[in-house]
Amino acid sequence: MAAPETSTAAVPTLYTNNTLRNAFGGVLSFFILLLIGVMAFSIRLFSVIKYESVIHEFDPYFNYRVTQFLAKNGIYEFWNWFDDRTWYPLGRVIGGTVYPGLTLTAGTIWWLLNSLNIPLSVETVCVFTAPIFSAFASWATYLLTKEVKGTGAGLTAAALLAMVPSYISRSVAGSYDNEAVAIFALIFTFYLYIKTLNTGSLFYATLNSISYFYMVCSWGGYTFIINLIPMHVLLCIVTGRFSSRLYIAYAPLVVLGTLLAALVPVVGFNAVMTSEHFASFLVFIIIHVVAFVYYIKGILSPKMFKVAVTLVVSVGLAVCCAVIAVLIALVASSPTKGWSGRSLSLLDPTYASKYIPIIASVSEHQPPTWPSYFMDINVLAFLVPAGIIACFLPLSDASSFVVLYIATSVYFSGVMVRLMLVLAPAACITSGIALSQAFDVFTGSIKFQLSGASSNTEVDAAETSSSTAESQTDAVKTEKPEETAKNRPSRKSKKKEREHGEKPSTKAKAEKKRLLALPLESSVISLLLLVLLGAFYVVHCVWAAAEAYSAPSIVLTSRSHDGLHVFDDFREAYAWLRHNTDVDDKVASWWDYGYQTTAMANRTVIVDNNTWNNTHIATVGTAMSSPERAAWEIFHSLDVKYVLVVFGGLVGYPSDDINKFLWMVRIGGGVFPHIKEPDYLVCRN
Repeated sequence: MAAPETSTAAVPTLYTNNTLRNAFGGVLSFFILLLIGVMAFSIRLFSVIKYESVIHEFDPYFNYRVTQFLAKNGIYEFWNWFDDRTWYPLGRVIGGTVYPGLTLTAGTIWWLLNSLNIPLSVETVCVFTAPIFSAFASWATYLLTKEVKGTGAGLTAAALLAMVPSYISRSVAGSYDNEAVAIFALIFTFYLYIKTLNTGSLFYATLNSISYFYMVCSWGGYTFIINLIPMHVLLCIVTGRFSSRLYIAYAPLVVLGTLLAALVPVVGFNAVMTSEHFASFLVFIIIHVVAFVYYIKGILSPKMFKVAVTLVVSVGLAVCCAVIAVLIALVASSPTKGWSGRSLSLLDPTYASKYIPIIASVSEHQPPTWPSYFMDINVLAFLVPAGIIACFLPLSDASSFVVLYIATSVYFSGVMVRLMLVLAPAACITSGIALSQAFDVFTGSIKFQLSGASSNTEVDAAETSSSTAESQTDAVKTEKPEETAKNRPSRKSKKKEREHGEKPSTKAKAEKKRLLALPLESSVISLLLLVLLGAFYVVHCVWAAAEAYSAPSIVLTSRSHDGLHVFDDFREAYAWLRHNTDVDDKVASWWDYGYQTTAMANRTVIVDNNTWNNTHIATVGTAMSSPERAAWEIFHSLDVKYVLVVFGGLVGYPSDDINKFLWMVRIGGGVFPHIKEPDYLVCRN
């Protein structure tokens, strides 16, 4: 009777050990995530350390100006703000033409800090918004990858995203653009979708719709979400993986998410009227037809089920055809069939260069080169295929979503270099899965090989002693009378049968581990190579953050034999305009400099970076391309008093107006036929 008491007492001890191990692992994971967040924030501060706390690029200056207006005048004035200092003489309704997520986020942070008596300026909050949300994005990546392949893969993916150069390029301190918060919203929306898919919880489905709403408020790239998730749902249906969890994950997102998206003024009825959203509605109908088929299958006999399926499929096809006919009728009047110019540029990479030169003129809309992949994701490009293979071992609903995500993001990044930003999280997730699986295999092999010799010796000794004991027991048993043997046959025989049944399974598991284990030398060398690969990745990311992506575009630097030279010509030019011109003077320039002129010089501009009116931009392009007298007449008709021209030939600045001149010709010629590009390429006598 002593043996059962010992085994019963061992169960709480084993349970306590597992509990302590899980608690320690949870605390360790928390501190690792905290360090990853600190690293993600810190690596983006090189721009502030090397230069100063300043807004970068062009679009961030408009966002900064809008945030200043919001902080000063409040939310209601922001929604109704008509800006008469841009697009003269047309003006612009700011509240109805911007994605307000970034502005409202930074404005809320500024309000909270000032409520706590932390007197930070609006500019300081705007400068550090992107680094803060990069830490949030890293944590969201951990949550998403953990749902797919576990904690180890999640921590690895979070660490990779915290440093990936592609994301750093859009989230350094001072890069106050929509992507600063949108990438976090993108990853968090995907996480909540996978969480709902794994749990079937309506609570997470509701949170997913709210997160999607925040993404819609933040960036026009929300259309990637509302097309990728329907693609995954359709993939699950086609491959026979439909479940109630899939329905709960998708149906509330389409209904509640679309209603919330329509509340954003810049989106409005486009949420149901443009072709970018039609795929979600079509899959919404399909999933209801499939769900109804599964429902009637459970309540009808097989014979009646066949009749009902025929009826349901017929009605479903009729409804789909009717919906498709209505959608075609709605978009038939549009020359682009309901697609925006940027969406058509993604589906047809040659579309923008043929029909919309204003889109093709933007450098970030150009296709990337092969070296840019190595620059922006570095060694992750080699780990992604291994991560895709790991997602198939085994394939689940969550891992199939990751495979679909990486496949689509690779395509879109090949069309437009700006979308390398969308590829970065997918590459980090798949690479994190690959590295985690590789470390598990190599460390497991090392552990097995090191413990193999000692365990084999112990097993052999135990088997020898047990066989000796059994033989002695059998000898004693043969000497006992038959009556004694008949008294207790059942318990010992059952115990012996159970032991003989357990031994083959234990041996089979040990044999399986032995076959899967790699040689000790190979495992150690592979681990060292992975560590070297990670070290190379860290060095490259730090260099990219410090040198390649931290320099603000308005402050130029160059190195020569006598040291570092800083050119602050942009801010000096805008300061000259602010101090030496009248408040109501109009300034004409190419559209690249419109936001900066309005924000830093506080003067009215003719066009800016919003590029919503192609004719107005073409008018400025025509003036820039025309002889002086014709240009003077065009500018005089627009009440222009000053013309801002950027020339960088003396210092070798490559992005001056001379470099952009052919785009002025092409855009102007697209509206005014007398401007022809060959006239500016051929010298005529």
